[in-house]
Amino acid sequence: MLTLHVADASPENAVLVDGALVAAVGPYEELAAANQDARLRRWPGILTPGLLNPYGPELLEQTYHPDPREADTYGTEPLTGERAREIFRTDPARLGASARRGVQRLLAHGTVAVAGELRGRAAQDAVRRAGLAVGQRPPNLPGPPSLSPAPLVLLPRLAPGGPARFAVFDVPDRAALVRRGAATCVATVLAGRLVYRAR
Repeated sequence: MLTLHVADASPENAVLVDGALVAAVGPYEELAAANQDARLRRWPGILTPGLLNPYGPELLEQTYHPDPREADTYGTEPLTGERAREIFRTDPARLGASARRGVQRLLAHGTVAVAGELRGRAAQDAVRRAGLAVGQRPPNLPGPPSLSPAPLVLLPRLAPGGPARFAVFDVPDRAALVRRGAATCVATVLAGRLVYRAR
């Protein structure tokens, strides 16, 4: 089934998705007229190719992402450093669940690819199951590990025949995305599937 994605602030970059692939990219009016049977998904903001987060190992193997049921003990924010190492030493089985929650946080920040050498099976499995791409780590890393690193690393433009992998951010333009960061994500699509949608 064809799905047409369009964001209000970037109607010239609408994306027609056929299964796991991009069928066409172009002005919304043209794609809608030529594909009237396509399901329509309209989003606020801008549609982008999505982000590469270069901190895969740091965020998925060296950070503990607490379960919401652990909020009384660990809070709700990711834990790093000695605190995270102690949690993993005490209970190595927590690595897998933490990596899966970490992947969900990445998806909620418009991440469609990660970089860095993932050494542990738990993180590798979480990335593979989610369908995140694995890319090259930039030679110069943008500051400390973050779900919204600065500067943001946008992937190359979408192209027909390529993977349907992109993100939508509720901002008026790319300059605002750079200023406000990846927490403005409202939707992330991997292999044509909507894997994150803001409430």
